Amino acid sequence: MTSSIHLESYREALVFLATAGVVVPLFHRIKVSPVLGFLFAGAALGPFGLGRLADDHEWARNFTITNVEGVSNLAEFGLVFLLFMIGLELSWERLARMRRLVFGLGLAQLVVCASVLAAVGFYHFNVEFGPSMLMGIALAMSSTAVVLPVLAEARRLNKTSGRVAFSVLLFQDLAVAPALFLVSALAEAKNGGFTGEQAAWAFGRAFLAMGALIFIGRLLLRPLFRMVAAVQLTELFMAACLLVVIGEAALSAAAGFSMGLGAFIAGLLLAETEFRREVEVTIEPFKGLLLGLFFVSVGAGLDMGAVADDPVPIFIYAAGLIAVKGAIIFVLARLFGVEWRPSAEASLLLAPGGEFAFALLTSAMAVGVLPGHYGADAMIVVTISIFAIPVLGRIGAALVPPATEAEDEQLYADLAPAAEIAEDRVVIVGYGRIGSLVGEMLKRHDIPFVAIENVVSLVTAGREDGVEIYWGNATRREFLMRCGVAQARALVVTIENVHATGEIVRLAHELRGDLTIVARARDADHATELYKLGATDAIPETVEASLQLAETVLVDIGVPMGFVIASIHEKRDEFRKLLQPSDDKTRARHAERNRKIRREHTRRRISGRAAEESGEEA
Repeated sequence: MTSSIHLESYREALVFLATAGVVVPLFHRIKVSPVLGFLFAGAALGPFGLGRLADDHEWARNFTITNVEGVSNLAEFGLVFLLFMIGLELSWERLARMRRLVFGLGLAQLVVCASVLAAVGFYHFNVEFGPSMLMGIALAMSSTAVVLPVLAEARRLNKTSGRVAFSVLLFQDLAVAPALFLVSALAEAKNGGFTGEQAAWAFGRAFLAMGALIFIGRLLLRPLFRMVAAVQLTELFMAACLLVVIGEAALSAAAGFSMGLGAFIAGLLLAETEFRREVEVTIEPFKGLLLGLFFVSVGAGLDMGAVADDPVPIFIYAAGLIAVKGAIIFVLARLFGVEWRPSAEASLLLAPGGEFAFALLTSAMAVGVLPGHYGADAMIVVTISIFAIPVLGRIGAALVPPATEAEDEQLYADLAPAAEIAEDRVVIVGYGRIGSLVGEMLKRHDIPFVAIENVVSLVTAGREDGVEIYWGNATRREFLMRCGVAQARALVVTIENVHATGEIVRLAHELRGDLTIVARARDADHATELYKLGATDAIPETVEASLQLAETVLVDIGVPMGFVIASIHEKRDEFRKLLQPSDDKTRARHAERNRKIRREHTRRRISGRAAEESGEEA
């Protein structure tokens, strides 16, 4: 049997992977956003760039992306996965606390920007009222897929400007369904009328479907993931994650909403579960690759020939769009009480057009509501403006120094950084018999902690007892980072698996060299190995059991308790010195690390004492 490989079927996938392999490292090295790199790569390799040579030169065909529509269908999932990850960072309660920005500022931005831009189309370009309003809504949209990665890359998503931008973008995502409904309404009106009853039924049906989506998700998601997690197969868990994201997105699209909104709701539902951190780690690689593909598809859709034929008006219109929207958003943000510097940064990021404009304008042109040349010109202007977002993000970040941002940080504290869930807490890995006992002792001393466990029944029991516990594999660096080990007060490893214990200790020590790490060891040899890997203290089960037996015997035969406790502590210190590595280099490293830990403890005591004194003075 012979088989042939059709390289043409894989050509565009290979071109994209090669582009990602070159763009990301190169733009990281020159300290420019990879988003900009993907956009330029798409424009260069697309049908309006190098693709123009593909028909006449066979070699050029091997380096181009010609099927932009096919790539765009897959690339749309980049936005879907992005919104799913954003949903995981939130919860229904935190979303409710953000309602003033989402449903206040977000609604005001869309209404005012759409009205002003529609008026420009109606009076300046002589577009009819209905199509001009539709174009106004499309141009009022901003780019969720570009703005959020730019903010995340600059670590500004959890700053005031990032929260303001996210709130407006979230409302825009919610408004996609009514905007698409407006396209259908204009098409029906053009073909013979559209009654109020039809409008009410269309809206009611869509929101009933969304309510059903939320209800079914709350009912089924946690049992589904408990069942999958109990099997403890990484591949099955990944399949379940992809099923939930893509399934909710597809159901949302079937209900008339955007696919991204359905994925966002799925993220919100999973954010309340114990599987949140493991889901984040599983989905992150898919999100990164698909977002890169999305940016490439946006760049590939830019008609360089049309821009070259008449560049001045196009760039003027793009600059005008940015100027008009930016000014409106800045004024509205100030009216909603946001300081002027964060308002300026958010307005610069939100001023360019967005990817939803392509969907609205394409739908309007397909049903004959919007004349084709207006829609095509508007999409070129939107694409040009999207190219400016990374540059505008840098300009906006330069406007907001850290000190100014910290002053009003408490006003918008609804989006706590996900990586800091363990800040100033103890992380317990393994919440079985030993881990739960450690947790109880920490509670007695009012020390907060976060637990990690990979047995579903133990996680469920911990959640029922009110413990903040997450299911997942702690031997992965990304998972430990998501659980906030880098910001933790201490790490306690209580699991039985010898290899897993060593790997967790090694990773935690690499993430933060001065972290206090206390690990359970099987025996003396295992304890010595854990000390080498970076443990502050390793507790061998055999030694500790012997000491407890000795303590009990001495007390029972009448030796005073104080003498017994002192001698047990002395013997424990002797064992600790014997178990620690004997080579000079390791001992010196361990001593330096212990000094760092002591300095950190001293700093915490001093800062805590100062806080108490200031509280007393107040």
